[in-house]
Amino acid sequence: MSRIGKKPVEILQGTKASVIDDMLVIEGPKGKLEYRMPSVISCETKDGKLYFAAANSIKTTKALHGTSRALAVNMMIGVTSGYSKTLKIEGVGYKAAVQGKNLKLNVGFSHSVEYAIPEGIKIDASKQVELVVSGIDKVKVGQVSAEIRHICPPEPYKGKGIRYSDERVRRKVGKAVTK
Repeated sequence: MSRIGKKPVEILQGTKASVIDDMLVIEGPKGKLEYRMPSVISCETKDGKLYFAAANSIKTTKALHGTSRALAVNMMIGVTSGYSKTLKIEGVGYKAAVQGKNLKLNVGFSHSVEYAIPEGIKIDASKQVELVVSGIDKVKVGQVSAEIRHICPPEPYKGKGIRYSDERVRRKVGKAVTK
């Protein structure tokens, strides 16, 4: 049995959790999230808590046991308070703007880059050099942030590019000129 999977998940006030077949559904003030559990993991609700159980003690089943519980906790937090990630854009003339369902980035290419914002994700670009990606699904928020960062990752010489707000870019020294 997984040590993490053994711990029950407390159903937060203002949220509802239900298990229908293999589907865990969590509803809260910010929205509704669903997770299809693996067939070897079962879940039940009692006394305001979610309990997860593994069908056997195979190594992969133990891993899925802990993962399922961790995803349920992330879903619970997501529907109550949500998740957000902040990205910073550094470079001369580098900026971002939200136009309808697209994010328009000017990041040093000869053309502007358009990124389609997925359903369930909100991007705030009120400051042109700072993006705030937010939503109720932790995985989706992280994935969208990584895709935006991948468009123009920070380079080590001048530090230009898109980076996470808490990311430290390791700088390199440029080519030395000898006399």
